Amino acid sequence: MGAKADFLVDARWLGAHRNDAGVVIVDTRAPKDFWSGHLAGARHFDPFPFHYSDSSDRGVNEFKDQLRWIFSALGITTHHTVICYENDSGMRATRVAWALEWMGHRNVKILDGGLKALPSERLTTDVTPFAPIQYDGTPIDETSASLGYIVNRIADREVQIFDVRSDAEYYAERVRAKHGGSIPGAIHLDWTASQDASGAFKSPDELRAQFAKLGLRPEAEVIPYCQGGYRAAHAYYALKLAGYPKVRNYWGSWGEWGNRDDVPIEHHRRKN
Repeated sequence: MGAKADFLVDARWLGAHRNDAGVVIVDTRAPKDFWSGHLAGARHFDPFPFHYSDSSDRGVNEFKDQLRWIFSALGITTHHTVICYENDSGMRATRVAWALEWMGHRNVKILDGGLKALPSERLTTDVTPFAPIQYDGTPIDETSASLGYIVNRIADREVQIFDVRSDAEYYAERVRAKHGGSIPGAIHLDWTASQDASGAFKSPDELRAQFAKLGLRPEAEVIPYCQGGYRAAHAYYALKLAGYPKVRNYWGSWGEWGNRDDVPIEHHRRKN
């Protein structure tokens, strides 16, 4: 099986580097989980309350301003190595990692398997003080896709849309917006198919075979989406891990697309 990418770290790496100068550990779980016990020295940022579903130019600029403020409040600069974790390799840690990458941070990593990969770890409720600092990253817009970007490329054979919502959402059995359905031409697979039984990422070889079977092509640009860009952030890293070099997270996702009346929508029925 192929080696995993350098944006994933395991328990051994964390044990060797967690006290290195310049390493910042970010707990991305819900507040109640963080305060029940977290890794020593971890700073807390639950991304769930902080998101946008407006990917217009105005929305993009507002979201970037929000992220600059958050990362500044967390005392993060691009000189830090940031380790994001939750209970497993889930949508919270990947969302924060992707947001940092979008905002120009090139040395962000995810604890693969999360706290489940550290069964003997003694968690703490103590919080180590830190000072805010001005975040200094320059956004990398090649990691992000907007509604307009997709509309302009929806018929482009070199761009593939990847719907990673649940089957119920894809088939409009569970509708979480004004409209049900999917972006036309989207290839669908629930995001959890990229996790192994322990909650870690599957191996690169397994992911590569899984995506190839779906018809996703490494030479194409692949744009995952979900409801709000969280599960899509997980898919962003799963695709990168599988060797897909051109990936963008459509963070507006169905929360934006499905609430519009001026974009095309495709409807699907389950096969009996």
